Amino acid sequence: MLVLPGLIAGDATTVPLRRYLSRLGYLPHGWMQGVNLGPRVGVIERCLADLGSLRRRTGRKVSLIGWSLGGVYARELAKARPDDVRLVITLGTPFTGHPKATHAWRLYERLVGHPIGSPELHEPLREPPPVPTTSVFSRSDGVVSWRCSLEPLGPRTESIEVHASHLGLGFNPLVHYAIADRLAQPEGEWRPFTREGLRRRLYPDPYR
Repeated sequence: MLVLPGLIAGDATTVPLRRYLSRLGYLPHGWMQGVNLGPRVGVIERCLADLGSLRRRTGRKVSLIGWSLGGVYARELAKARPDDVRLVITLGTPFTGHPKATHAWRLYERLVGHPIGSPELHEPLREPPPVPTTSVFSRSDGVVSWRCSLEPLGPRTESIEVHASHLGLGFNPLVHYAIADRLAQPEGEWRPFTREGLRRRLYPDPYR
């Protein structure tokens, strides 16, 4: 399992989530590239190398979890190497809508060095990976517009809504539970997240 941090964040921010997953018996790995300063030269290549290494070491497909910009990386890694990826889970990741519908777009431009919103760069991000993909988002995110994280419901795609801030997504118990639920499915038997019983009170209908 590979856990990817958000913009201007590093592995320290995903420690609580990775510790939780470790207690469940998983082997989560950080991205080990320091602070995420955007898709600079070599970043995706290093992620692909780590993905391949984990696949070879474990002999199993790798689950990818990405927070914010880390979720964009996770989706693109799964598109590039679908045979190596079991599923993708993103937390507050802007992959659709207008790129400037986030409060971090100026920071992104400053760090990456190119204007945000160019169709040739951002239109391909809308296409979901060819593996089971879950977008966890919040309407009270505060940084990313929730509309930019709403994945249309499909045979292998879904969205799960939680009540959380953008910076709190990786620490939120409801997010942790949703991630654990998705990971607990047998490989090759993916089903959408259900909101039956008590879950209906905790997880709003994302498509309402």
